[in-house]
Amino acid sequence: MAGATSYNSLQVETTNGQIIKIALPISLAILVPQLNFITNNIFLGHYSQHALAVASITGVYYLIFAMIGFGLNTGLQTLISRRAGENRPEEIGKIFAQGVFISLIIAAAGILLTWLAAPVILNEVLKSSRVAQDSIDFLRIRIWGLPFLYVYQMRNALLVGTNNSRYLVSGTLAETIANILFDYLFIFGKFGFPEMGLNGAAIASIIAEFAGMFVIFVVIHRKGISQRFSLFSHFKWDKENAKLIMSISLPLIFQLAISIISWEFFYILIEHHGQTALAVSNVMRNIFGMIGCVTWALAATTSSMISNIIGQGKQDQVQGLIWRIVRISTGLSVIVAILINIFPDIILSVYGQDETFITAAIPVVRVVTVAMVMMSFSVIWLNAITGTGNSRITFLIELITIVLYCIYVYVVLEKYFLSITYGWMSEWLYWLSIFCLSVVYMRTGKWRNKVI
Repeated sequence: MAGATSYNSLQVETTNGQIIKIALPISLAILVPQLNFITNNIFLGHYSQHALAVASITGVYYLIFAMIGFGLNTGLQTLISRRAGENRPEEIGKIFAQGVFISLIIAAAGILLTWLAAPVILNEVLKSSRVAQDSIDFLRIRIWGLPFLYVYQMRNALLVGTNNSRYLVSGTLAETIANILFDYLFIFGKFGFPEMGLNGAAIASIIAEFAGMFVIFVVIHRKGISQRFSLFSHFKWDKENAKLIMSISLPLIFQLAISIISWEFFYILIEHHGQTALAVSNVMRNIFGMIGCVTWALAATTSSMISNIIGQGKQDQVQGLIWRIVRISTGLSVIVAILINIFPDIILSVYGQDETFITAAIPVVRVVTVAMVMMSFSVIWLNAITGTGNSRITFLIELITIVLYCIYVYVVLEKYFLSITYGWMSEWLYWLSIFCLSVVYMRTGKWRNKVI
């Protein structure tokens, strides 16, 4: 009885209703971690501006590893969606098991790198020794959440790829409740707990990631999804499927990793402009994340649906599906961007900072919201390429764009030491480049004959 609802069709249709059905739960699943991150920063902002500034460096560092997991997630999702479109459910469990194995290996490497290499790098590139040491102390705790996050991401790939994205919400809801509760207890030392400040946020995040992973595991089991795809009967190393996953995922992993590493480079340059500039930029990342939730969900929907319909042999419907999703994504982003620009003071005031901070932040808000609108259509086109299985092309596009981005931020922020408002305009260059290169590739039609 419990599993009956999961025995839905694995093949999708290119309708607005199907897009929303897939994207809405994904957007909620993306929104909740963003709310967790924002909650951390609101609490830390009320704790001290120094903690809020340090969180910008540590947050982007951890995001590098989170995006590596997301790259593996996207590759896994593309393969699962393709097998679903081909109506081959027996292959899905085998692919999922290899995704979990690979993710845990990457998590172990991330933990070692953080403990051994990150302290050397941060001490070298950050001007403030206090910021560097507090960042190192935080990350050596925070990185232990990586295995829980990666397993959670692999389960998300399974649910989205098999048209069961509605079950994502339960795990993310558990994660956000745990995060808010333990943030409050550990950062400020409430109800007899020790006051741990920044490190308290790290422990709270680990507990929250474990809670999200555990709850989604229970849901998948109770809904019969584990049994339908024989998830654990194939739980052994499979060289062929592992190789297939890595052939799709590795370019995506490198693509997302270099993207976020370039963002860490950006924040290192921002740190040279002082604590207030760093704190303002951290809040901008919060706004970026909030606006981006629906866009990223629609991007994930794009890659999944395109892979699925190609598996059905409906390549002629790909371009129409892309434009359909672009209209939805851009329309929603424009509405949200307008609202944020009307009420920026209200949004910025929740971080507990003074009027000087708000005055410095408002011009950057204007720039960031324009970038978010540009992202709303650019990322859809980029993920369309991912859905075709041509992840090497997305990596190449990302690499070209990142080179342009890094040159820009270095010249603007370091060489000429201009305001961070001009530094954030790098996002305009980034998303415009992504859009142009992605559209050019998709219009060549070379993706039509890709087999995965």
